[in-house]
Amino acid sequence: MKKYIYLALLLGSVFLASCSSDEKKSVELNDKPIAVTVNKSATNAVGSNATASGKLVAKNSVNVSTRMMGYITAMRAEVGQYVNAGQLLVSINSTDIQAKGGQASAGIAQAQANYNIAKKDFERFQNLYKNQSASQKELDDMRARYEMAQAGLQAAQQMKNEVNAQYRYTNVTAPISGTVTAKYASQGDMASPGMPLLTIESPGALQAQVLVSEQNITLLKSGMPVKVTLKSTNKEVSGTVSEISKSSTNTGGQYLVKVNVPASKDLLPGMFVNVQFPFKNSGNVNQDFQEGVMIPKSAIVEKGQLTGVYTVSSQNTAVLRWVKVGKTFGDQVEILSGLNANDQYIISAEGKLFNGAKVTLK
Repeated sequence: MKKYIYLALLLGSVFLASCSSDEKKSVELNDKPIAVTVNKSATNAVGSNATASGKLVAKNSVNVSTRMMGYITAMRAEVGQYVNAGQLLVSINSTDIQAKGGQASAGIAQAQANYNIAKKDFERFQNLYKNQSASQKELDDMRARYEMAQAGLQAAQQMKNEVNAQYRYTNVTAPISGTVTAKYASQGDMASPGMPLLTIESPGALQAQVLVSEQNITLLKSGMPVKVTLKSTNKEVSGTVSEISKSSTNTGGQYLVKVNVPASKDLLPGMFVNVQFPFKNSGNVNQDFQEGVMIPKSAIVEKGQLTGVYTVSSQNTAVLRWVKVGKTFGDQVEILSGLNANDQYIISAEGKLFNGAKVTLK
C-alpha cells in the first residue's frame, strides 16, 4: 500500500513539473512579438462617395403585344431564341376580321355603284344646263348627290383600310432584333389588346438602374464616371451616368438613376449590382455626408456572426475591433462603423493573432 502511495506522489510531482515547463514555454512564445503588416484605412481618393443598389437591364427592351382579341393559333418564339426584326412571332385567330373585311368590301362595291350613277347624272345635267334644258336648282341637286356618293365611296375605302390595319395585328412580328427573354402566353391562350405576349431585349449596351436617396441626388451629374460592381462575382466595371430622374413620386421617395455599362459576355440583364458614385471635396458637398472607409477583404476577421478587424494599440499589441461592414466593391469592403479614417489595421501577420498579442511592425 505504501508503495502505491509513493508511486502516485512521484507521478504527480512529475506531472506538475511538466505543466510548469509547458507554461513557461507558452509564456516565452507569447512574449515573442508577432511580425505584422499594417495599413491605414482610407476614404475614396477623390472625396466622399455614395452607393446604391440595383440591377442591370437591356438598354433596348420592348414588350410585344397586339391590338386584337382572339385565340393564339401559333406561337413561333421561345425564351432564349434570337429573332430578327420583322420575323413572324405570333398568329391570332382572324375569323372576325375576315368577316369585317367582307363587309367592308361589299360596302365599297355598293358605294362605287352609287358613285358611278351619281357621276353620270351630274355630267348629264351639266350638259342640259348648258343647253338651258335644266334649271340651276336641278344642277345643284345633282352636284350634291354626286358629292355625297363620292364621300360615301371614300368612307367605305377607309373602313377597308381600317380592317387591313387590324389584319396586321393578327400576325405579330418582331419590332427589333434581339433575344426573347420572357414569354407570357402560349398557343391556345386568349390574347387581349395591350396584353404583353413576349419581351425582346436587344444585345449590346446595358444599363444599371438604381435608386438614390434625396440626400445625394443633387450631387449627381449626367456623364459622371462611376464604378459598378456585380454582387455575385465582385467584378468591377466602369460606367457613366446617363439619366437622372428629378422626381421620386413613383419610386417610393427615391430617385431613379440610369448608368450606361459597356457590353460584356459576363454581364447579363437582371444581375444585381452596386454602383459607387464619387463626389469631389468642394464647397457644395453636404458637410454631414460621411466619407466611406474602405479596407481590403483580406483584413476582415469573422467569428461566428461577428465581423472584426485587428488594429494595433499604443502598447504594440493586437486589438480585435468589431466593425459593421457595408457593400463590397471588388476586393474592397466598405466599413460603416467601428473604424475611422486613418486608423491603422493589420492586413497580414507571421503568426496567429489574438487579443493582446504583442506585435512588431514590419
